[in-house]
Amino acid sequence: MTEDMQSVRNSAELLYSREEVEAALDRMADELTERVSSSNPILLAVMNGGLIPLGMLLPRLDFPLRVDYLHATRYRERTFGADLQWKRAPEYSLAGETVVVVDDILDEGYTLQAIVDYCKKEGAKEVLSVVLVKKVHHRCNGMQADIVGLEAPDKYLFGYGMDYKGYWRNAPGIFFVNGEQHG
Repeated sequence: MTEDMQSVRNSAELLYSREEVEAALDRMADELTERVSSSNPILLAVMNGGLIPLGMLLPRLDFPLRVDYLHATRYRERTFGADLQWKRAPEYSLAGETVVVVDDILDEGYTLQAIVDYCKKEGAKEVLSVVLVKKVHHRCNGMQADIVGLEAPDKYLFGYGMDYKGYWRNAPGIFFVNGEQHG
């Protein structure tokens, strides 16, 4: 399998360089600081993809905050979404809190919408959604993230948290897999 994954990486095309992603993260951090720096927010990484964007944002946020995570997924190392599976809820109580949900990508919007709805149901005072990448296509359920770093075409992406069959979340840029449309 690792040879196959190396082949995928070698034939992939760069969509956004490391420098372009880092500049987007800077912009996202500035906007997040402006919106929630005085509210003692809880930042929730959506595992596994949201781990890297949140980890990259944290050193850029110079205000008091708390960090937690949740795990809800539709992909489970596949290249297509299925039913939403909840694996872990946040440990912090969300009641009365400002909650910032951080994920790698907004594709169709079903997972992010379910997570935002969950946070509201748990009593969050305010819920902001932050995604590193928003795909532009017609399959979206109408969910719009509050803060978006970059937009991408309807290709299968990997890097900076996004994976291809469980691999390449660690790629130093955002790449798309040649010949494979997502969806």
